[in-house]
Amino acid sequence: MLIHEMTEDECRTALNQMDFGRLACVRGDQPYIVPVHFSYDGRHLYGITTLGQKIEWMRSNPLVCLEIDERTTPDQWVSIVVFGRYEELPDTPEHQRVRSHALEVLQSRTMWWEPACVPTERRERRPPIFYRISIEEVTGRRATPDAIAAALLSAEKSPWVGGG
Repeated sequence: MLIHEMTEDECRTALNQMDFGRLACVRGDQPYIVPVHFSYDGRHLYGITTLGQKIEWMRSNPLVCLEIDERTTPDQWVSIVVFGRYEELPDTPEHQRVRSHALEVLQSRTMWWEPACVPTERRERRPPIFYRISIEEVTGRRATPDAIAAALLSAEKSPWVGGG
């Protein structure tokens, strides 16, 4: 396996194809990480959720990190890390334009509304909270099979090997 550093453009292109990651935030000295669905518009990541620990922590410290990965095989994968700043998009006149854009971007993903609308076992239904992450830095790595691994992988898929 060979591991390659991705350029910023490669990372952003990959983000266009992904919609699930792990959001990390910090309060005090305690990190907290949760799985999230997101949509990407080329500059920001958008999400929808309800009030809970994640929102409370991001309100107290808006610096966040999102890790997104996709694994095809053990030696073929992509991992992207986004460093950014949380911004809540309240339902107010001054946020209406950006909130409408967020809704448009989110609707490009199937079941986009689910994180904020599916009832939970122990909580009453809460109003949705729209937010975005302004991307400040993005880094990534991708792994590809080396020549020997690629040849072995190709041989495993060949109809001529072990076909008897």
